[in-house]
Amino acid sequence: MHRLLIYSLFVCSSLALQFPFSIPLFKLKETPHIEQVHVSPRIAIIGAGAGGSSAAFWISKAKARFGIDVEIDVYERSDYIGGRSTVVYPYNDATFAPLELGASIFVDANKNLMRASKEFNLTLTAFEDEDSDTGIWDGQNFVLVMESGSYWKSWWATLKVLWRYGYTAPVRTKAIVQAMIDRFLNLYTPESPRWDDISIFSEKFQWMPSNQTTLDYLEGHGVAPLFARELVEAATRVNYGQDVDKIHALGGAVSMAANGASGVAAGNFLIFEQFLENSTAKVFLNTNVKEIKRKSGTSLWTVYTSTSSQTYQGVILAAPFHQTDIILPPDLAELIPPQPYVPLHVTLLTTSSKHPRPEYFGLPSNAQVPTTILTTYEGARAGGVKPEFNSLSYHGNVRKVDGAAGDAVTDPEWTVKIFSEDRVTDEWLETVFGNVGWVYRKLWQAYPVLLPTSKFPPVKLDQGFYYVNAFEPFISTLETETIASRNIVDLLLHEEFGTGICGALLSGIENATQTATPADFVLGWDC
Repeated sequence: MHRLLIYSLFVCSSLALQFPFSIPLFKLKETPHIEQVHVSPRIAIIGAGAGGSSAAFWISKAKARFGIDVEIDVYERSDYIGGRSTVVYPYNDATFAPLELGASIFVDANKNLMRASKEFNLTLTAFEDEDSDTGIWDGQNFVLVMESGSYWKSWWATLKVLWRYGYTAPVRTKAIVQAMIDRFLNLYTPESPRWDDISIFSEKFQWMPSNQTTLDYLEGHGVAPLFARELVEAATRVNYGQDVDKIHALGGAVSMAANGASGVAAGNFLIFEQFLENSTAKVFLNTNVKEIKRKSGTSLWTVYTSTSSQTYQGVILAAPFHQTDIILPPDLAELIPPQPYVPLHVTLLTTSSKHPRPEYFGLPSNAQVPTTILTTYEGARAGGVKPEFNSLSYHGNVRKVDGAAGDAVTDPEWTVKIFSEDRVTDEWLETVFGNVGWVYRKLWQAYPVLLPTSKFPPVKLDQGFYYVNAFEPFISTLETETIASRNIVDLLLHEEFGTGICGALLSGIENATQTATPADFVLGWDC
């Protein structure tokens, strides 16, 4: 008001005096044109694991295709990209081939990760070892040993499975898993639905129920209980650290869908690094997000870190909320129920023992113990001793990476990975393996506890604010994080910018064309 009054006095004086000469202070002139600096709207992504890195990649796809004017910032509190996917090196020596410390494999049906590996020229290695025998251990006995390798060994393993469990149990289980995979593959087609409510999505998409245990579901479909409690449980324990009478049916089926298991030879984290390198995102490692608040009077969001703050048009939370310690507005925080995770001890080691010592398993000293050992809780249910580990697997020899300098490995050692509920001691390792060279331990909050439920956190927390990990209590894999992020990016871009990854239509049915879809079509990568 004072500034307006002063300005009006100046104008009145100049008109009254009618100066015949120019005085710079009072000179009347046209207002100069001031160039306005354009500031692009921004999207914040919290978390640089599978969900966060792929979200940045999907946004960049939409930017390239449709010219969406938006910038991307990715915040990650760790010092690396990949979340629960990272590697370590035997003896902490990077000239040795790396070992996966977290998420180890993906499968043929995981089209996003397979496509990424191809697009980014990453070398894959098959997970299965054809020469590795597999045993199922109940804490006191091997209930089943399946020999691998030769034709006759393979037949003998098949006969042992049929003898113990019958013919119908494996056949019916295989059919159930294949039906789930077929349904899952529809998520890569132009007709794939978009969802902001996982319960409705599950119902409309006709998924297997998530409100029954795996055991109840399989028994209800005529699968012999012993097959479910031993062989299927071996899969649920190694993949999710959970038993068949606890984990929901969809989680159980996902555990069994391991055909074509592969991993990136140099580490699966490279996929997520490449997602970010091939996006336009700015990545802030070692950066803790402290709080996310609404910007008063707008639909914008302010993200506060330990060092700064920034305003965003959209926010994607791509980390388990209750593990982040991020403060949200109370009405949003209460939308996300506490989600327990399975604490999993991962132990990596090297040993000169080609097989575990048979004495630990109550076998004669000359017995050959399987080098892949899965477990069942069935013995403990019957009053026996529970297994001291979930799984134990050999992963080949310690070897130098191709082209690495230094001496070749002369004394052969094998690498081993152990999953367990409790920390395994050095004394226990010596009992099981004898000589142990190098040990690395990590405690992960590895997977959500997949109890039967039909209620899930909301995908959309508020306008412009979305939660990738809402999908984890439904299905939790590296691949489904990339699918959940694709769905969220599409919803967010439509809401804020009027178009998405593949154009202005949300509905997959609306996007469908009359032309045949190519066999290698992958939604998001292709449109």
